[in-house]
Amino acid sequence: MNDPIALIADALRDGEPIVLPTDTVYGIAALAADGDAVAKIFAVKKRPLDTRIAALVTDLAQAEEVVEISPVARCLAEAFWPGALTIVAPRRPGCDLAVGDETSIGVRCPDHPLVRELARREGPIATTSANRHGQPTPKTAVDVAAAFPKIGMIIDGGRIDGSASTVVSVMGDVAVLRQGSVTLADINAVLKGNS
Repeated sequence: MNDPIALIADALRDGEPIVLPTDTVYGIAALAADGDAVAKIFAVKKRPLDTRIAALVTDLAQAEEVVEISPVARCLAEAFWPGALTIVAPRRPGCDLAVGDETSIGVRCPDHPLVRELARREGPIATTSANRHGQPTPKTAVDVAAAFPKIGMIIDGGRIDGSASTVVSVMGDVAVLRQGSVTLADINAVLKGNS
């Protein structure tokens, strides 16, 4: 098989977490619709079950399939996607992804062609930084492999010196839940310019 993305997609469909390079950090990933695989991400990271995992999407249209995109959310997505902004928005009724909570899901369109292509082919990808909960995220695939020796597939994307995405909630008033490279000032400037 000459299509490496198909091999990665096969691994995701097998239901075991894999490690992918993203535009921000290395991430542990599974198909967001596969509840058992998402549960394995929590287990391998030793992550508390009440700490939500985002879904990476191929574009705004795919995000709209899983969350309700308000005018504010659309404005932010159009300004910062693809890129390092996760938008927490209301879960669309009937959405059965195993991420987020009963009312909301964090979605992000990454600035990384591999991840966007996987999401296009397979649906949203549940992804969280490839570190033990509360620990720094390794910068190289070799260091990720040392931290997670039981993960069977780790895609080497070279050294990644980024930081986790900014997480902004649009569930009511706009609120930054986690600061990353996109600042509150960046967000406010976009919203002010479109008000």
